[in-house]
Amino acid sequence: MRVIDKQQVEASLDFPSLIAALDKGFSGQFSMPKRQVFELLPGDVAHNAFAVLPAWNEEVIGVKSFTYFPQNSNEGYESLYSKIMLFDRKHGVPLALVDGTTVTYWRTAAVSALASKYLSRENSQTLLFFGAGNLARFMIAAHLSVRPLTKVLVAARNQIKAEALIAQLEAIYPHIMFSLCGDVQSAVEEADIISCATGAKEPLFDGRWLKAGVHIDLIGNHHKDCRECDTQTVVRASVYLDSIVNVMNEAGELLLPIAEGAITEAHIKAQLADLCANKQYARRDENEITLFKSVGTALSDLIAAHTVYKKELAS
Repeated sequence: MRVIDKQQVEASLDFPSLIAALDKGFSGQFSMPKRQVFELLPGDVAHNAFAVLPAWNEEVIGVKSFTYFPQNSNEGYESLYSKIMLFDRKHGVPLALVDGTTVTYWRTAAVSALASKYLSRENSQTLLFFGAGNLARFMIAAHLSVRPLTKVLVAARNQIKAEALIAQLEAIYPHIMFSLCGDVQSAVEEADIISCATGAKEPLFDGRWLKAGVHIDLIGNHHKDCRECDTQTVVRASVYLDSIVNVMNEAGELLLPIAEGAITEAHIKAQLADLCANKQYARRDENEITLFKSVGTALSDLIAAHTVYKKELAS
């Protein structure tokens, strides 16, 4: 059995090939039981959690376990720690223990970019990104890999982190204009794609500010009583999810508007697997507002970890 660390994961992955692998994997045969997320102390405002995500396809079986402690950065620790165990599908033989934290960053960003490939306008030029945490550079890089973006605005509470992120990205993408977001309303009104990867408990922007044709990508929230966008945003948008079962079990972006009576579950258009199976650009027209809500799936972990494992075997 191989033990694959963070550095090996980083060396094995790139967004074009990972997005292609996810597209193929989500359109194929797989089994993905409901993920189990446990709040370690129910009712605690810290929302510290432990989760187990199993999945399998015709090649491999996998399970990811992770801990999520949102306040860890205040004490010098990472907020997310994770490992993925892979087993052979034919005989159940253990294949690898893979660093799940790094895989999570890559697959989360790649899933958002895959959804954007099917949902955002093909001529999208401006990305507004909320957040400056560990996921930020992955998310922005993934979006840049599927759309001809020329401008990226970064909105974050921690300006020092945001400036460091921009400096890092400018060195990699000198042809892209990166800047700190000044006025949020103006940035929202300008954006062709809005991607949110924050720990926000309340909406980050007013849904009335959204321009026609914008695509919204929400990946930061995993709690029933929190949300990164408001009800108006959800009402105005054609809504797509990575997993109906997972999102409807834990994401306030959908659960709160439903509780308010603003929408029903019928407002949801499709899951990512449906988009991949159809292999068709899903946007109805240039004015349609689309929204993709992701809370993470075991299948995306399985596909990404297996991709890493195969690269390691070949090296």
